[in-house]
Amino acid sequence: MAKFEGLKWSSKQMRYGLADKSYELLESDAKIAACSRSTNYAIFLAFEGIRFFCRKNASGGLEVVFLNWDKNLERFRRSMLFNIGKDSAPLVPTADELEDILADRFFREPAMRGLFEEMAAMGAQGYLRPFTVDEEQSIGVTFPNQPAIRALASRYDQYLGEPFTGVVIPHLVRAVGLNGTGCLKLGVNYVMSVKAVEAAKTIDPSAAAALFLDDQTHRPVEERHITEWDSSCCLFAFTDGTVVKIPESPLILPSVTIQGICKILTHLGVKVEERHLSYGELLRRVRAKELATVASIGTAGILNRCAKLLLVDGDQKIVATHAPDERHALYAKLAEAKAYYWNIYKGVVPPLDGMKLFKYSI
Repeated sequence: MAKFEGLKWSSKQMRYGLADKSYELLESDAKIAACSRSTNYAIFLAFEGIRFFCRKNASGGLEVVFLNWDKNLERFRRSMLFNIGKDSAPLVPTADELEDILADRFFREPAMRGLFEEMAAMGAQGYLRPFTVDEEQSIGVTFPNQPAIRALASRYDQYLGEPFTGVVIPHLVRAVGLNGTGCLKLGVNYVMSVKAVEAAKTIDPSAAAALFLDDQTHRPVEERHITEWDSSCCLFAFTDGTVVKIPESPLILPSVTIQGICKILTHLGVKVEERHLSYGELLRRVRAKELATVASIGTAGILNRCAKLLLVDGDQKIVATHAPDERHALYAKLAEAKAYYWNIYKGVVPPLDGMKLFKYSI
């Protein structure tokens, strides 16, 4: 499964109590109660992943840069609101309050400065991980009584990376649309991601990612739709010059990164279509060699192109294999879009219309 490489966590984590609005700085390995609704039942176990960059500004001071992180904060709020009782919903901070807690307080803590100085010197990628837990020592299957937000920051070298092997896994379902969890970053969503990659490795031991179909398991496998990778969204680049983005739905995490990448691709002259893609169409076009490449899109990795995609039938037998056409113009365009996206953080290129850059002097 996709994993972080060269990861270094901050020495401190932040804690914010929702009920009393208390804020404090804890050790990075600070614990919660062993008997907690979050650890036992994944209740109020929501999280977010937010990319950032730390650099020196023109006057030599440190600044932290986020791109479109207002969308990350709103997505984090949606995950919290789903996973907490209606009576407690008013406790969930607004996006502006989350910005104040994370950027204006946590990132400006003196204990965080060493990591940020190091990151600025290295030009390293940054990853902010806010998450929620119920801090009450209890095992009742109810909503939390002591909800809190924790957060850590880190730097890392890469996530997933290229090249990687992917396998379509039609016999497992990541989420059920009716429950409305597939579009949220909740702990309950990711067990199936790990199981799917494990299943992919039984088909190809080098597999690092699993590609899911929708939850319509009563239909023939060819009629079901592609949804997303086990821990990221996907883009399909076809030889006719078109890139296909899967529409957002209760089964698809609304990726902040993929929205930016598609905007950049359009800016670079690439035709981007947002539409459903059936597994039958994908099989047909792979066999006809009409798929130039398929990519994984997510916060941590931005964009990684798949070196091999194995397509299987309902009995988990390989029926087609895709290898990218590295000579096709879209193969290079996707890499160009990835570089453009990261260069916005670095200040090398300006953000496009609709892409909002946030800068905080620390």
